[in-house]
Amino acid sequence: MAAVGALSRIARLGSRICKNRVTLSGNSQRRGIAACIDPSHGLTDEQKEFQKVAFDFAANEMAPHMAEWDQKEIFPVETMRKAAQLGFGGIYVQPDVGGSGLSRLDTSIIFEALSTGCVSTTAYISIHNMCAWMIDSYGNKEQREKFCPDLCSMEKFASYCLTEPGSGSDAASLLTSAQRKGDHYVLNGSKAFISGGGDTDVYVVMCRTGGKGPKGISCLVVEKGTPGLSFGKKEKKVGWNSQPTRAVIFEDCAVPVANRLGEEGQGFNFAMKGLNGGRINIASCSLGAAHASVQLARDHLLVRKQFGETLSNNQEPMK
Repeated sequence: MAAVGALSRIARLGSRICKNRVTLSGNSQRRGIAACIDPSHGLTDEQKEFQKVAFDFAANEMAPHMAEWDQKEIFPVETMRKAAQLGFGGIYVQPDVGGSGLSRLDTSIIFEALSTGCVSTTAYISIHNMCAWMIDSYGNKEQREKFCPDLCSMEKFASYCLTEPGSGSDAASLLTSAQRKGDHYVLNGSKAFISGGGDTDVYVVMCRTGGKGPKGISCLVVEKGTPGLSFGKKEKKVGWNSQPTRAVIFEDCAVPVANRLGEEGQGFNFAMKGLNGGRINIASCSLGAAHASVQLARDHLLVRKQFGETLSNNQEPMK
């Protein structure tokens, strides 16, 4: 229902923009396009408060460094840990293990606001939150207590490992195998295009413990430093460079059975439920980036002069 609520809010926002759009003309600076976008419309007072906190963090801690992070391929660990101090490391993780315990709609509001500062970094934070939520939701008491506090504080960072070189959208055909030997699984295979790969500490891995299809897939939590775990080269990308992307490789990687979430065969269900929320998170990130783009375009119209006047006084950009 939270996902439906988020989409409904996005639709209302688009309608609001269309209905309230006005032009800039004459010497006075009337309400511009960005003024028609009211991101707090329809929110509760509490939601408006943490939305403002997220907007302020984006403006002060992310936006000034966004270009440098992208150009120099910097993974902004310390900035993300500052975000975690505000509760953004485990937004929809339960409070008893360090999470903020907020709703999916609350989460969408926060990611939308953070993305106005740096959408690449926020998108990674959304993946990290998804991993923390999966451990919180499907892990046992020991697993939740072991992993979630450090993830919520972002003392440790997480990556989601589903995609493989031969199975992208067809995730149920994944080939990474995990054969049980005593109290360990021996993991072999590789994952492709993993956000945070090589720089993160905890890997939530979907692997095949049974036969073909989704019912043969389980979920293991693999910790960095485990023998047999390695990483490919950092991928060269057009943008989104504040989050490193690498292949994650398993070669006779021994993972304790105690690190399995749920029972064997439940991994695919966990993966899909994680992605259900993850897709809304990414949509919210995209909306925040669009919001920032409109604001920047509006500012440019107000200061850029051509033929003796600002672009805002030229009706052509407003048509």
